[in-house]
Amino acid sequence: MNVQKEQDRKKLDDKVLTMPWYVQQFIDYKLPDLSPSTLLEYIRDYETFFNWLRAEGLSAAPDNGKVTLEELEVLRMEDVVSYRLYLTTRRESANSKITVSRKLSSMRSLFHYLSQIAEDDNFYPLLKRNIMAKVEIKRIHKPKDTAAKLKGKILEEDELLEFIGYIMDGYAKDVANNKQALYAHELNKERDACIASLILNSGLRVSEVVNLNVDDLDMNNKMLYVYRKGNNDETFKTPVYFREQARDDLAQYLTLRQSRYKVPKREKALFAALPNGHQEGGRMTKRAIQAMIIKYAKRFGKPYLTVHKLRHSFATDYYLQNDIYKTKEQLGHASTETTEVYAHLTDKTMSEAIERRLEP
Repeated sequence: MNVQKEQDRKKLDDKVLTMPWYVQQFIDYKLPDLSPSTLLEYIRDYETFFNWLRAEGLSAAPDNGKVTLEELEVLRMEDVVSYRLYLTTRRESANSKITVSRKLSSMRSLFHYLSQIAEDDNFYPLLKRNIMAKVEIKRIHKPKDTAAKLKGKILEEDELLEFIGYIMDGYAKDVANNKQALYAHELNKERDACIASLILNSGLRVSEVVNLNVDDLDMNNKMLYVYRKGNNDETFKTPVYFREQARDDLAQYLTLRQSRYKVPKREKALFAALPNGHQEGGRMTKRAIQAMIIKYAKRFGKPYLTVHKLRHSFATDYYLQNDIYKTKEQLGHASTETTEVYAHLTDKTMSEAIERRLEP
């Protein structure tokens, strides 16, 4: 099992114990088909729902683990409407339409399982009445809408190389008066630039970058072997190619990986960090990489840029030279529908190309 999945599986195993027995049964049913990170999101959604049920007096349970099937069975449509309203208006963290849709979809999955699949000792459904079957969940996350939100928030054309160069050199000039920031940058600039370069030249997800080991790297063929999202075969790694730029940056980083980060021989992680006060380095975390990219992006003048938008930046650039099917394979998408985002992002360029083609 890859590193990120191991961490999420441990969190899942701990969290699921706070849930009612029938939710635990549902998670066991879904475990072969869905990743631990997806199921962890399900658990968090159920935690929110059960907390709301108890706060509204719709459940008499002293804690979430004691919410009964009977209390779910007598819920009315007006209760579901109230819950949807709560998700969109609660002050501490109002959710977007996409998030609300996902949370309701999680509930539908659970209720469907309880009413259509799971059985009691007498072969009757665990849930006799499924109120969530009446809830229509409209598709919110359309490729064209996603593309519209991404415009202006990703790196385009020359900016891809400029951002990598900024991490290596430009950032130091901007923090010249901050000794602590300057010291940290001098220590990590080759590694940080290498990570950004690898994503911008391959389209890897941050979880895939975190899971990379040194022996996953084939420098001669400009190839990496990665655990791809949605692939539950723990023995199979997918080959993913990267561009020449990334090979140069990887070669530079590898010359100092062991000496700079004091990586012991037993540590196989490609990207390492050496926390203050530690004698040995270890694998970089997902959160550390995300925070690192945000730090550079703000100074670079792209405050909306995140590690995932680096992946979008690569994909948009790659799509301009390749078709949708090659882009889908390179990014590891399950279907071309997800890849359609980049067709919409490149609408302007494509329309200009058509105009040039029609010129006499």
